[in-house]
Amino acid sequence: MLKTLGRKWREKMEFGIFTLPVLICIAVAFYIPFAMTIQYSMTKWNGIAKNPVFVGLDNFKQIFMSDTNFADSAWFTIKYAVLYIILVNVLAILLAVVLDMKLRTTSWLRAAFFVPYILSLVIVGFIWKFIFMQGFSSLSASTGWAIFDLSWLGTPELAFISILAVSIWQSIGFYLVIYIAGLQSVPEDLKEAATVDGAGPFRKFFSITLPLLAPSITISVFMALTNSIKVFDVILSLTGGGPGGTTYSVAYDIYRDTFQNNLYGYGTAKALILFLAVLVVTIIQLSIFKRREVEA
Repeated sequence: MLKTLGRKWREKMEFGIFTLPVLICIAVAFYIPFAMTIQYSMTKWNGIAKNPVFVGLDNFKQIFMSDTNFADSAWFTIKYAVLYIILVNVLAILLAVVLDMKLRTTSWLRAAFFVPYILSLVIVGFIWKFIFMQGFSSLSASTGWAIFDLSWLGTPELAFISILAVSIWQSIGFYLVIYIAGLQSVPEDLKEAATVDGAGPFRKFFSITLPLLAPSITISVFMALTNSIKVFDVILSLTGGGPGGTTYSVAYDIYRDTFQNNLYGYGTAKALILFLAVLVVTIIQLSIFKRREVEA
């Protein structure tokens, strides 16, 4: 009896010794900064003053009641997130179906679509900024097509489309890999049985392939959702929030208030709101998609 109790106590001690460093690292890297974020979100602080002024919930009241920049950036982020999630997943599924076929150039095409994802969005933004401003001018002179004469970064509607298109172009390779892995896990005998029963390509895709892609869709939509809500770097390098602040996302608005306007307490309050929004939307999305996975 004593030996058993001694062994259990020793196992608990070993478990505590091995897990304590990890818990300390997690606390230092996440929990302590998060607690400090909550603290600073209730202060008026310029990032330099030794003693931030406590203002309670005034920052949050100002954000929701009188900050038009935050409302506009939130609407921009919602539009961007919805379109990005739909378009990147639909295009990735279509490309995955094509690249899952037995083609000679399949390996090369997969690599070509994945290479842009390796690049940083900041670098991609600067590359496409050069293309929109200089490359399109040369193409317009050589082809005469009116589409190249448009001010892709100078009007709000076209700037929004440009940011969306560049983001999809850069990241579609990542989602493509996820969907190709999902397609390769679909049993071939189910497809063959459907063919014998007279099902055509579209019927097989919507009745067999798409339901079995549910786990891949859940992962891809989750990643697209979190990435689109936090969009920042492509805006910073491509449009800089222009023209006239019409392409400010919530993350970019937080960056402006915090690091350009030195409103650290106010920017921290916005960051906390963004964190809670991402958390709530992610929980809802995962619960809905997981339920559909079980039904499928």
